[in-house]
Amino acid sequence: MQKYSVLWADDEIDLLKPHILFLGTKGYEVTPVNSGVEAVEKVQERDFDVIFLDENMPGMSGLEALTKIKAIKNHIPVVMVTKSEEEHIMEQAIGSKIADYLIKPVNPNQLLLSLKKLTDNKRLVSKQVNLGYQQDFRNISMAYNDKLNHEEWADIYKKLIYWELELEGAENKSMVEVLESQKSEANSYFSKFIKKEYEGWLNNPSANKPMLSHQLFKKKVIPMIENSEEPVFFFLIDNLRYDQWRVLQPIISDLFKITEESSYYSILPTTTAYARNAIFSGLMPSEMEKQHPDLWVNDDDEDGKNNNEDKFLGKQLDRNRLNIKFSYHKILNLTQGKNLSDNINNLFNNKLNVIVYNFVDMLSHARTDMAMIRELAGDEAAYRSLTKSWFMHSPLYDMLKKLSEKKIKLVITTDHGTVRVKRPSKIIGDKETNSNLRYKHGRNLTFDEKNVFASRTPEKLFLPKKNVSTAFVFAEDDFFFAYPNNYNHYVSYYRDTFQHGGISLEEVIIPFITLESK
Repeated sequence: MQKYSVLWADDEIDLLKPHILFLGTKGYEVTPVNSGVEAVEKVQERDFDVIFLDENMPGMSGLEALTKIKAIKNHIPVVMVTKSEEEHIMEQAIGSKIADYLIKPVNPNQLLLSLKKLTDNKRLVSKQVNLGYQQDFRNISMAYNDKLNHEEWADIYKKLIYWELELEGAENKSMVEVLESQKSEANSYFSKFIKKEYEGWLNNPSANKPMLSHQLFKKKVIPMIENSEEPVFFFLIDNLRYDQWRVLQPIISDLFKITEESSYYSILPTTTAYARNAIFSGLMPSEMEKQHPDLWVNDDDEDGKNNNEDKFLGKQLDRNRLNIKFSYHKILNLTQGKNLSDNINNLFNNKLNVIVYNFVDMLSHARTDMAMIRELAGDEAAYRSLTKSWFMHSPLYDMLKKLSEKKIKLVITTDHGTVRVKRPSKIIGDKETNSNLRYKHGRNLTFDEKNVFASRTPEKLFLPKKNVSTAFVFAEDDFFFAYPNNYNHYVSYYRDTFQHGGISLEEVIIPFITLESK
């Protein structure tokens, strides 16, 4: 049993000897002192695992000693022990970042519970988390054998994310590799599910299908606009995965009341050009090309593929007979974000305000291109941490804080997710083949039929077909396409980068959150 050291400061410490002896039998080595001054001196001399501090001591009070102790060794958890239940004393103690608060007279079990929370908390939580995942592991694995529908797949993905975040915080990482393997297995089965069902979702009106990108505004946002007297703010954070939302959720829920926390499915390809244009137009890609040839931009055109989102949005609102005043802003850098945050009050006269925020997308590309960012975001946990750190210091967070002070309705969502690619899949195409690593389209594509979803009739997937022989090929799971030329260098450069465009739980099943002012 590990021995923990406890400093206990109380001017009546002699009366507490039975408690000290009891704690000794439970593995705690207690150093008793009679005053706040002695407590501060002891902390200067050595480290302790926990400090018990009586609030009402003559000379230096417990609160005064607490301030000095925190200035010397801020990391040591302090438990305030007091006879007083006065609110202002509790508030002062809590404001000084105490770890726990006990009211006299204390009994031995109270002390033991407080110590266990502070010294064994991580170990006990880690043990329970690992045990909980082990118990759920079999349930998740067995579910793959059933014929899961789109809702059940979303539940499986969210459950895997839950365990991923729980295990991330556990001291014992023994189950992390097991979870990674299970996620890979889930993605393999999910890809088979998409290959089997996706075409039917688009062509069979009676199919049991999820809400898709092009249906998002009509099914979710337009009813919100019609039923709300308050302005609606629609934030689309490019590339925001469900796990990234989960780490931002506690911060944002401090500002707003969450009224819906759900997900929807991105269309294929899971890229900005296709999925985001589908959101704002309310149309599938081939329908955009046919109905709005002046606005649709193909992969092989040099023009920006998402330069017309505001126009697509205007046409969708007109088509739904929604004659409202709306704004559209796309934030590509820090300066644009700060400018919009500074002028956010100008938007409250609009019924709808759309704000596209590109940071997470830029982060995934920077991670590919910059060695420093690749080191900072070395794995999934670090990628989430970097996203959270950016958000906390971003103009986006400033905007949300300002909006939380007004009466509004808020949507936070994305157009697609991103997956960490690990395994190459060889493909050969002509010079007109697009450059995306997770999907390819073109004539005379040669590829390994394994681990891809290939469509030689892209019109059935409502994708533009430039030539009679045009095919679309989507990478599954964590595969990425690589050309045979300079193969080893190419694979080395792109392996372990975050990409999108293909089929994975991370790219396809994405968050849709509605919130309102508290």
